[in-house]
Amino acid sequence: MKTPNANKNTLTREWFIVDVSDAVVGRIATKIASILRGKHKPIFTPHVDVGDFIVVINAERIRFTGNKEIQKKYFRHTGYVGSSKTVTAELQRELHPERIIIAAVRGMLPKGPLGRTILKKLKVYKGKEHPHLAQNPKVLNF
Repeated sequence: MKTPNANKNTLTREWFIVDVSDAVVGRIATKIASILRGKHKPIFTPHVDVGDFIVVINAERIRFTGNKEIQKKYFRHTGYVGSSKTVTAELQRELHPERIIIAAVRGMLPKGPLGRTILKKLKVYKGKEHPHLAQNPKVLNF
């Protein structure tokens, strides 16, 4: 028997919606990264993007364990010399809660062009409203 290799012609992508209210960041990010990567499919191929789309809602209600809310820091750089910015997880939740989930999932994906392509299929929103109702996303409960 031959093992099938996935390509663009043989793929069928689905849309899933995940409500992350009261979910722990790292635990939910591992499950999201696995579905984005396509590891739940029998046709999984490591060098091809075979994963599905994920819509994450209620990003501001995600939680951290321990003292990470105060101690964890997120770094970014504006592009100018000496302009690195540091934000705690507590402040990041107030300003841009979407970036918490995106940063956690990005660290679990492959580095390079494949990882950047996979990350584009992740859509994160602050509240319950999202513009992807036309795709009829299926609800994922973890």
